[in-house]
Amino acid sequence: MRARVRIYVLLASIWFVVSLPLPWLIGNDAVPEGALYTILGIIGIMSIPFVMLAIVWSARPELAS
Repeated sequence: MRARVRIYVLLASIWFVVSLPLPWLIGNDAVPEGALYTILGIIGIMSIPFVMLAIVWSARPELAS
């Protein structure tokens, strides 16, 4: 059980890191700091359903078909 939780946390963190357009946001001086935090928050909130679907589908593969 503990190994599954570790795998889920690892996969969720990978998803959040991959889905963030950090080079575009951080390397661009035209993006103000307030907008940066807003964009990161929106991307994080939008990623939550995808992470939850991945966890559910890996826990119950029969739901994927």
